[in-house]
Amino acid sequence: MSMATKSIDGLFEKLSLTYGAAWGRKWEGLPIGDVKSLWAHELASYNNNSDAVEWALENLPEACPNVIEFRNLCRKAPTVELPRLPEPKANPERIKAEVAKFFEVKAAVKSASVAVNDGRDWARKIIARSNAGETLNRCTLRFAKEALGISKT
Repeated sequence: MSMATKSIDGLFEKLSLTYGAAWGRKWEGLPIGDVKSLWAHELASYNNNSDAVEWALENLPEACPNVIEFRNLCRKAPTVELPRLPEPKANPERIKAEVAKFFEVKAAVKSASVAVNDGRDWARKIIARSNAGETLNRCTLRFAKEALGISKT
């Protein structure tokens, strides 16, 4: 959907008053209806955002802009801050309950990981292999015993 013809006519009138004869020379030899149609098409996304077009008109460059330059100027317009609902108040009881759940899970994970895998399974496997009669490197066996806190016997 293109911008309304009435809006484009008003825009061209303001730009003509701003830039004077330079504005008219810019479109010399071109069908003005086609030029306005192009502008209407390129600025269609601003149909419901006239603030951006007004901002662009207040911040025009010194030289006459073409449609792409004017559209890019509209894109630079600051966005309007919309009103927001206030943040909901935190429920202290709910927060306390949720934090308690976190600490319960953390404690359960910690106790389960220590009981299941304390990071020394490698040493237990080496000791088991040695106890089964496998001949192992003395250094490897010594490190496994040290990791498990087994005295050198």
